[in-house]
Amino acid sequence: MSAPKAPALLVRASEVLAGQLAVRLSVGLYLVSTPIGNLADISLRALGVLARADIIYCEDKRHSVRLLDHYGIKGDLKAYHEHNAVRAGETLLTSISAGKSVALISDAGTPLVSDPGYKLVVEAKKRGFDVVAIPGPSAPIAALVSAGLPTDCFTFVGFLPPKKAARKKRLLQFVQSEATLIFFESPKRLKASIRDFVECFGTRQAAIARELTKLHENVRTGTLAELGDYYEQKESVKGEIVILVAGCDPQSLVLSDEQLERELVQALQAESLRDAVQAVCARFNLPRSKVYNLAVEIKRGLD
Repeated sequence: MSAPKAPALLVRASEVLAGQLAVRLSVGLYLVSTPIGNLADISLRALGVLARADIIYCEDKRHSVRLLDHYGIKGDLKAYHEHNAVRAGETLLTSISAGKSVALISDAGTPLVSDPGYKLVVEAKKRGFDVVAIPGPSAPIAALVSAGLPTDCFTFVGFLPPKKAARKKRLLQFVQSEATLIFFESPKRLKASIRDFVECFGTRQAAIARELTKLHENVRTGTLAELGDYYEQKESVKGEIVILVAGCDPQSLVLSDEQLERELVQALQAESLRDAVQAVCARFNLPRSKVYNLAVEIKRGLD
């Protein structure tokens, strides 16, 4: 019995990849996006570049070799991460000077997005080297398009500081932004961070995307308070996490005296006088003197 004919898709994909492999890769630095979970998400172009690159720099060889082995790519693999970026970066640039093609990949997603490499690209351009982006998977974008929040304007903030005071200070910088906000967070800090999000952003709509493209992918939506209540009931949270928060509605910044008093009462029940005043001032763009004086009166009543 004869084997079934290969679908046209497989034939065409093979032809495209074969066409790439038949041409030597030009000298330069290639920033190659790799899967954030599902290995099938890699592009044909990315495979072609990785297969032809003279050298591949990665964050963790043990991690990246799984991707390369999956597709039968036997490249010259070297480490480039935040701890050796200066030394490895100079070696990488020297290789390009010597006429080599060099690919840079991260453990997952698009290089330079919350990963080292920015200064390397700046230096490569200063030396006149070609820098080519090979686009592909990106956790912030995957989370954004599946969250049900506005996508026309967004701000990627990245990882927040681990300490509460520094984290809230960072969040308050974005309280008046009308763009959808995108953050990375560690599973072990998720609960504490959501509490700070509620204090800074109030009842805004939000989404928490976890394990994107993987077997247990989940995108949960609701108000920040609803998401906080849900995760407070969880003993532990695992996986890579992206938090998205809706931008500020300009109309919400207009407060009556009664609304301001309610906001301050709620804030003072959760934090110190200074922090409550700072949060309310930032959220509603109000002068500190007005908010502080009212907060002092409310604080006396609460005490």
